[in-house]
Amino acid sequence: MSTTTVRLPEDLKLRLDKLAATDGKSTHAFMVEALADTADRIERQQAFEAEVKRRWQRFQRSGEYHTTDDLRAYAMALARGEEIDPPKPRKMIVPAHLKGPSRP
Repeated sequence: MSTTTVRLPEDLKLRLDKLAATDGKSTHAFMVEALADTADRIERQQAFEAEVKRRWQRFQRSGEYHTTDDLRAYAMALARGEEIDPPKPRKMIVPAHLKGPSRP
């Protein structure tokens, strides 16, 4: 395990001491847990944003999407134990004047 020195404002140190004691942990253990929780949260957020970007790019390429009504009906059928095919994606219809110049 590596060692890192962190300079904390006195008021923050007092808050951490109090919270750690209330939680039954040492201040060190409390801070390590808080840092790990924060790192996990940020990594999950970054993964979510990367997935959103990937899906948005796929939608822009394909124009395919599912409506919430289709997905809800599918989920409800599955919950009732029905064997049902997943909903087919719909295709976004973009008016020609919004498509921009066509490319050969």
